Amino acid sequence: MTHTARRIGRSLALVLPVVLVLSGTLAVANVPWSTGGPESQVLTASSEKVNVRAKSRAPQDILRDKLLLELQEKDPGVALTHLQREVERRPSLAQHCMSIARSLGRAAVKQYGPTRAQSFSRPVCDTSFASGVAQQTG
Repeated sequence: MTHTARRIGRSLALVLPVVLVLSGTLAVANVPWSTGGPESQVLTASSEKVNVRAKSRAPQDILRDKLLLELQEKDPGVALTHLQREVERRPSLAQHCMSIARSLGRAAVKQYGPTRAQSFSRPVCDTSFASGVAQQTG
């Protein structure tokens, strides 16, 4: 009896994985989206409703947009003060300070004109604000 049970067990051990693999392959091959027929439109229709997540923005880009908005609503002096505070609070932004300050300088020229924009200049980020004003003027 043990010999017969062992023989059946060995046969099942060899046959069962083959049966499972084949049945799984056949099951996947018969799903509607695997063919090019009209059933594939079900997947296409549902994919149009999928919400695409917005790409995450870098902290310096968020700060730049915030400060440019602040420049328009208040004045460049307030934006430069907040830039300095943010760089002191988050030192990782220091490498982007000059480009943000130049952007503020260019935006200030557009809003206030070159002479008035220059009057807001201060030594934030190696006078990059003044550099931005000069770039926009010239």
